[in-house]
Amino acid sequence: MPLHAEQVFAGFGCTGGNTSPQLSWSGAPEGTRSFALTAYDPDAPTGSGWWHWAVVNIPASVSGLEEGANGTAAMPAGAVEMTNDFGNAGFGGACPPPGEVHRYIFTLYALPVDKLDLPEGASNALAGFMINGSTLGSARITAVYTR
Repeated sequence: MPLHAEQVFAGFGCTGGNTSPQLSWSGAPEGTRSFALTAYDPDAPTGSGWWHWAVVNIPASVSGLEEGANGTAAMPAGAVEMTNDFGNAGFGGACPPPGEVHRYIFTLYALPVDKLDLPEGASNALAGFMINGSTLGSARITAVYTR
């Protein structure tokens, strides 16, 4: 599935809406008490990929995020948007080097805890460690974008 101009970063030479996509889910495993969502580009020329979005502590009663929920009142109560690799809290859209096709992997994790115990300013790597250490199940969708 290709990302659209709305999901492209506004900066770093890219001119998009920097709007998070609409996502929905169902069929969470038994025992799910919260969700975490990540958006990751494994093709970024960094040696470690690029974290575009990480949201933790999404209540188990939530079954989706509306388009543009990032940084707004549409984000579920209690959910925390972490700092992305652009240095901003919330969603950071696609912005691959010109001529390259990059993959953007959106992964939803079902967790057996109400809230991840993360320190203020935690890195995406630490969040990933905590998420992967307690995941009940996960689902992913991969989007692509080139400019």
